[in-house]
Amino acid sequence: MVEDTDFTGKTVLVVGGSSGIGNGIAHGFKARGADVHVWGTRVSASDYSAEDGSDLSGLTYTQVDVGDPDQIEAAKATFDTLDVLVQSQGIVANKRAEFERPGWDKVMSVNIDSLMHISRKFHDMLMKTKGSIIIVSSISGLSANIGNPAYAASKAAAISLTKTLGQAWARDGIRVNGLAPGLVDTKLTKVTTENPKRMEGALRAIPVGRAGEPSDMAGAAIFLASPLAAYVCGHTLIVDGGLSL
Repeated sequence: MVEDTDFTGKTVLVVGGSSGIGNGIAHGFKARGADVHVWGTRVSASDYSAEDGSDLSGLTYTQVDVGDPDQIEAAKATFDTLDVLVQSQGIVANKRAEFERPGWDKVMSVNIDSLMHISRKFHDMLMKTKGSIIIVSSISGLSANIGNPAYAASKAAAISLTKTLGQAWARDGIRVNGLAPGLVDTKLTKVTTENPKRMEGALRAIPVGRAGEPSDMAGAAIFLASPLAAYVCGHTLIVDGGLSL
């Protein structure tokens, strides 16, 4: 029903909402009436452009480097209440950088450590509104990812964290769920989407015959945050066009 996905009067924070999947999710909630706030790494909203896969119009932007726990702790909320926390932050280190300590540590700090730090930071706000957390992981957390051990391990950990927080915080009235995207056309996947041979091979493996769009992920996130998913807890929804089949 339409009213079940109406977020008028609700406040949503999308971490990593400055571009890519997070930006698509942010605009999905905005289109349904929510007051949407986003965290990103650049100094101001004007430092992003359409070429980055960014559209920050109508969104409240705050710079926070979530790879730094101290910045997370120090970040001031730009809202008084919070109904939905979407954690869509994520990085990857290519050219086998994740096999070395600097690359491994950087990816893990953003992709898994920050999930817990941010969840803890906003726990009390979400408990007051009986809100929800949505953790964006990846189908890479369900299988090997050649050349990216930290990315795959962090996404597997994110799926496990979703289960654990879902179980632990349900008693507080907070529903914790997640979504696992497949190949989505963002700046992180340009190595594939802008390489015709790689893209051709990737599309052959996707039953629906196309890459995902950030708006596809928005639909899943809106469902998980809505009353339609009131009995869904600790679950990670695979949104990959059938790629993992």
